[in-house]
Amino acid sequence: MKSAEDTSPILVWLRDDLRLDDNPALAEACQTGRPVVVLFILEDEGPRPLGGAHLWWLHHSLTAFSEAIEKLGGRLILRRGSAAQIVPAVLEEASATALWFNRRYEEDAVARDDDIAAGLEDIDVQRFRAHILHDPSAVKTKTGNSYRVYTPFWKTLSASGEPREPLDPPKRIVPPAGKGPSSDTLAAWKLLPTRPDWSGGLGQAWTPGEAAARKSFEAFCEARLKGYDEGRDLPAEDATSRMSPHLRFGEISPFRLWHMAQTAAGHRKVPAGDLERYEKELVWRDFNYHLLTHFGPLAERNFDPRFDAFPWREAPEELKAWQQGRTGYPLVDAAMRQLWQTGWMHNRMRMVTASFLAKHLLIDWRLGEKWFWDTLVDGDPASNASQWQWVAGSGADAQPFFRIFNPMTQSRKFDPAGAYIRRFVPELADLSDKAIHAPWEEDTATLTRAGVRLGTTYPRPIVDHAAARARALDAFKTMQGEAHADAV
Repeated sequence: MKSAEDTSPILVWLRDDLRLDDNPALAEACQTGRPVVVLFILEDEGPRPLGGAHLWWLHHSLTAFSEAIEKLGGRLILRRGSAAQIVPAVLEEASATALWFNRRYEEDAVARDDDIAAGLEDIDVQRFRAHILHDPSAVKTKTGNSYRVYTPFWKTLSASGEPREPLDPPKRIVPPAGKGPSSDTLAAWKLLPTRPDWSGGLGQAWTPGEAAARKSFEAFCEARLKGYDEGRDLPAEDATSRMSPHLRFGEISPFRLWHMAQTAAGHRKVPAGDLERYEKELVWRDFNYHLLTHFGPLAERNFDPRFDAFPWREAPEELKAWQQGRTGYPLVDAAMRQLWQTGWMHNRMRMVTASFLAKHLLIDWRLGEKWFWDTLVDGDPASNASQWQWVAGSGADAQPFFRIFNPMTQSRKFDPAGAYIRRFVPELADLSDKAIHAPWEEDTATLTRAGVRLGTTYPRPIVDHAAARARALDAFKTMQGEAHADAV
């Protein structure tokens, strides 16, 4: 006969892991055969408030996840407030003797999880790795230190064997006896924008949820994994996996993506370079979490302390022009408008727009990171901040500050026919493929024929590229001098 402890409920507290498939905390709990209570908390005291685009995605993701859990016999309990208060309360309400959850990696979140676990008496607390491929505490250099450079990080992991096989989803969730703990209604949280509802473009571009994530990645493997290494740099092409928001909310696991890509590559004779490039992107995500674990908080503090002396400019009007896609540089503006309309931006365009803000405008990278956090559906606590620092030159393994993306060169190289620009900056659509990259270089007659009036229908550049580049290099020299003086 089983003891009372063997048959008591397990509370599974889910966070960035809104899926049934390859969800270790949930899978292991269901495997026991004991009743399982599934809890999601919208934490008011979280390490960082979610942005508007996050909240839109979360609403739809929770809707899909709740329906999936109900089909297995369970119920998703929703609570909003302090996790430190809610977790013990739900444990008591459910008469649960175990708390199982998947690990988080933000410094504040880890500390809060530790505090909650330490305050629970006679509760079996177990943690699982689900959100990233490798345990940051287990990946060390030969000298026992944490990695600061991606390439040796990749080499170490690629030589250490394959990531584990993903776990199958549970076939059934045993509900607790009786009514079980009470739940908020999702509608009461009011996560969706209403005044105004700016989410129309997001709804057209995305379908949140685990089923949609799986279907989308299968389509990528079928048609776009082959050619990925080259195609991923072309913003006008649908050549990327677009898994980032699904990974952000844990609707699909990186382990599942890794092994699905490998299987697809074998079946479809995908070149090794294409498969490796995709695997490197997954490991780059791990590298960002490695940095967050060992060196965070990345969104607040320069990884390279020399940049504490950088002479950033206060330029609110230029910041606003950048946010609105009104800089006068067509590629930059197309990317910023793609972000606002769809909640997502092509990765190369993230580099171009971040470089423009930090180097052309000399505006603190943290202001750009905050804007991306609020407007990206995939705004990630590790990747968003570390990539902004990478571009700004202040991060780990960063590109040198003196490498300043030329928006016209990037446009002509990666959007040669101007298809991406025409999609998001339609007022320039009638310009020729040659003229669309730098309209201010064209004569009045050319612009008039295309219906373009600089300063009226489309802005003039808010800064001259050559002058901005020179100013940025001067600022970097100033920073180096001040940092050296402080060191002395």
